[in-house]
Amino acid sequence: MRTTRALVAAAAAVGVVGLAAPTASAWADPTNIVAMPSVIPRGGHLTVTVDGSSCQSGGKVTSPAFPDAELHSIPGGTSASATATIHSHTRPGAYDITAHCGGKTLVRPAAFTVIHGGVRGGIGGSTHTGATGTDMVIGGALVTAAVVGGGVFWMRRRAENRI
Repeated sequence: MRTTRALVAAAAAVGVVGLAAPTASAWADPTNIVAMPSVIPRGGHLTVTVDGSSCQSGGKVTSPAFPDAELHSIPGGTSASATATIHSHTRPGAYDITAHCGGKTLVRPAAFTVIHGGVRGGIGGSTHTGATGTDMVIGGALVTAAVVGGGVFWMRRRAENRI
């Protein structure tokens, strides 16, 4: 008798949760915001992807770092994306993105970071940082000392073998 009551109570709980799950998923639409790249220079192009079925039929993403961008449906899923250009006068730092879809909003705090200039690439950023002339002279002297010391050691070993 007690087992039957426990099974009925468990089945009722599963039924309530099962009926509430679709409502909860529709309630939280849009569900996720992703910004790529996460670090971007001023004037760069940012791609924002928003998950949620209400975003496929229109919507927009906003941020203080870029003008409002319209969301466009991504075929084969329940996501939408937009491309935004970062303002040239944007200050470096982290920025939020807000998605507006189907009368609902979702905010992603610190979704991306704006940096002052472009990313240093190519020769490893050595144009502004790295070894100075003094560092090069000291390094060269140390290498020379090591070569001379190794040569002297090797010549002395050779001389000992002859005796």
